[in-house]
Amino acid sequence: MGDKANAHPGAAGRATAADHPASVRNVVLVGHCGSGKTTLVEALALTAGAVNRAGRVEDGGTVSDYDEIEHRQQRSVQLSLVPVEWGGYKINILDTPGYADFVGELRAGLRAADAALFVVSASDGVDGSTRMVWEECAAVGMPRAIVVTHLESARADFDDMTRICAEAFGADDPDAVLPLYLPLHGAPGPDGHAPVTGLTGLLSQKLFDYSSGERKEAEPGPEQLPGIEEARNRLIEGIIAESEDETLMDRYLGGEEIDFDTLVEDLERAVARGTFFPVLAAAPAADGARQGLGTVELLELITGGFPTPLERAAPGVTTVDGRPRDLKPCDPDGPLVAEVVKTASDPYVGRVSLVRVFSGTLRPDETVHVSGHGLADRGHEDHDVDERVGALSAPFGKQQRALTHCIAGDLACVAKLNRAETGDTLSAKDDPLLMEPWEMPDPLLPLAIRAHSKADEDKLSQGLGRLVAEDPTMRLEQNPDTHQVVLWCLGEAHADVALERLRNRYGVQVDVVPHKVSLRETFGGRSAGRGRHVKQSGGHGQFAICAIEVEPLPGGSGIEFVDKVVGGAVPRQFIPSVEKGVRAQAGKGVAAGYPLIDVRVTLLDGKAHSVDSSDAAFQTAGALALREAAADAEIHLLEPVAEVTVLVGDDYVGSVMSDLSGRRGRVVGTEQAGGGRTLVRAEVPEIEIDRYAVDLRSLSHGTARFDRRYARHEPMPPQIAEKVREQARGTA
Repeated sequence: MGDKANAHPGAAGRATAADHPASVRNVVLVGHCGSGKTTLVEALALTAGAVNRAGRVEDGGTVSDYDEIEHRQQRSVQLSLVPVEWGGYKINILDTPGYADFVGELRAGLRAADAALFVVSASDGVDGSTRMVWEECAAVGMPRAIVVTHLESARADFDDMTRICAEAFGADDPDAVLPLYLPLHGAPGPDGHAPVTGLTGLLSQKLFDYSSGERKEAEPGPEQLPGIEEARNRLIEGIIAESEDETLMDRYLGGEEIDFDTLVEDLERAVARGTFFPVLAAAPAADGARQGLGTVELLELITGGFPTPLERAAPGVTTVDGRPRDLKPCDPDGPLVAEVVKTASDPYVGRVSLVRVFSGTLRPDETVHVSGHGLADRGHEDHDVDERVGALSAPFGKQQRALTHCIAGDLACVAKLNRAETGDTLSAKDDPLLMEPWEMPDPLLPLAIRAHSKADEDKLSQGLGRLVAEDPTMRLEQNPDTHQVVLWCLGEAHADVALERLRNRYGVQVDVVPHKVSLRETFGGRSAGRGRHVKQSGGHGQFAICAIEVEPLPGGSGIEFVDKVVGGAVPRQFIPSVEKGVRAQAGKGVAAGYPLIDVRVTLLDGKAHSVDSSDAAFQTAGALALREAAADAEIHLLEPVAEVTVLVGDDYVGSVMSDLSGRRGRVVGTEQAGGGRTLVRAEVPEIEIDRYAVDLRSLSHGTARFDRRYARHEPMPPQIAEKVREQARGTA
């Protein structure tokens, strides 16, 4: 672990294929936007000898955030894999975006990793969204550690940040969140700020000085030991409390000196089990330096304390028809089961899939079965196809380094899987299997788009198909009522990236148009109408007359057609024609062009001609009768109402409820959800929550989330309905 006396030597050069799961470590970096995750990844790669200077790969270019969109936006927008080697281990470092709009990329990183490194900024603290991710990891028992960055800030205080982390992440046991090191400070500068130049190991009681650009070990002076005694004792007690040796605490309290190796072994075991969460510190390397502060300690924590893939229980596996399948955990010789955790399109290679192998061994040029199920509601068709695997590679910035194989527990990029989408399962073609999907957030911000030109219209469908294949947190909707193409996203930044990828990656220009909700019409009271369609001006004539009565029905009733014709006034063969005409007109609307619902139409009387009456004539007469009935009646516009549930911190409940009321919402109940949060239930018109995904994030400082579900249509307030009618007349 990072407090051992000797650092492992870095393995300069390229990450290769792992030969055994025990030599693999998969770690995901989690933290808010600007916490320093990407900079930390580059510092770790530099220390491991994978880059030639901070953030640069061997032939130039950055090791992470290499996408053009990331350069322009100055932030991570996608999951990035950086594999490095250290002390005989292969470490797959997964860098995730910190912005809430890209939580889907974060969830993919959590799926692919076996442990999480939470990155917190000493100058910014811990935000609400980071706490929520910590709780997600805790729920599944994922091992975690914390690294404090931005120690160079004048406001940085490592001791204070350690306390904040214990409060934020150690609600159940604050003594399980403790530092392994204390910062060493150099001489104060002109501004009075003393820079951090090294670390003091609390267990080994050794100094690790980084001021020269390389880690140098030294013994502390007698005057330095008393300053670390209290923190060291607390750390030892925290480690012993998690020890499997129940006698260790009694021996320690009795005055026995616990040897260093025993403490380190217990510490590593507690970290790997996810019961102890060490706090470390890190800073990027200065210009010309070979190692960033704390990077050796972090690499040793990852290799010594984080679990191997063998220690992680794989997600549930079934056959493609749903029968459970038991597999030996992480067996390179077992049946092939791998999962696509990310999909990207390369202009030269085509589709590239980042894959985590959970069982078996994946090799180039073999044929695999690709299964994708359960995302039909997001524009993904279920599919089961056999495909030939292309080249396997380890990504490093824009480079792709060839791999000969990828064993269980490891990650690799796979080229040319044309049907594979994010979340799909790869398995042997003669033994097809399916992994249970990971939870993905629902996209709740609608983006209505249309092709900018005819040429763009021809490419739009293919471009949108590629977008949703890459990102299952997007949902593509072809709304049959509004005739709009709607791309549902997680937020504005998510939508901006989607539009930029359409434009620059797929060459499709689109225009963003106002999103329409699916309104309906209904009758406010009884009304009658007479449809007369008579034309006898030479040749075969047309003759059809029908009289109807229309009355409103309760919500959800649809269109009910009743035949009460007596005496054969309308021949039996034409009654279905009248109904067909009525229903066709109802679909087009009778006032503002929205479908008519929840009415009973009763056919009472009519006339026919023995020669000139026809199916088409009575269809027309039925439509005319419905329009005449509408002209003499009060027509209500109905708007869709959604059931909205908001999970929000107790501090923001009042603000959320007030905001919902301002959106014409009705709060129908609240209940405690634990963890200082409340679940608010409300019914809100959908027209009022188009941008709720953005507004709620601002209102709750990113700590709330919501779900919505269609409930019913109900009458729109008259003043709002009149505005809608005016808009309809203006566009007619």
